[in-house]
Amino acid sequence: MEGMSGPHVIRGSVSLPEAELVWRFSRSSGPGGQHVNTTDTAVELRFDLARTEALPEVWKQRALERLAGRLNDGVVTVRASEHRSQWRNRETAAVRLAALLAEATAPPPRPRRPTRVPRGINERRLREKKQRAQTKRGRSARDWD
Repeated sequence: MEGMSGPHVIRGSVSLPEAELVWRFSRSSGPGGQHVNTTDTAVELRFDLARTEALPEVWKQRALERLAGRLNDGVVTVRASEHRSQWRNRETAAVRLAALLAEATAPPPRPRRPTRVPRGINERRLREKKQRAQTKRGRSARDWD
């Protein structure tokens, strides 16, 4: 794909392999006047996630699990048709696919270590609560004679 701005990096040294990307173009709706009726500017980018050799096996399994709802026979599809030019839509679709794969292959977050509320903080909260109750009790109806 000549003219595209470099390889689209997923993470680290892993990038989208050009040979495994399948591009499809169609007419796009939206602004453009007569131009929109004659030019195939909408872009559909397909990437066969199940059969790719570009991703490490761990990443591939993680992505297959996380993107299971988006996959069709192991293929992930991204569409772009916001721009009037095919070239810009191609750029947008490739960046979108790279971002999607980066998020899907990211390692899971570290588990949260549960912590206890310090005793001093709890005691202070209860002390302030009692003080507030005392103040409100002092405002109750009294015999002001």
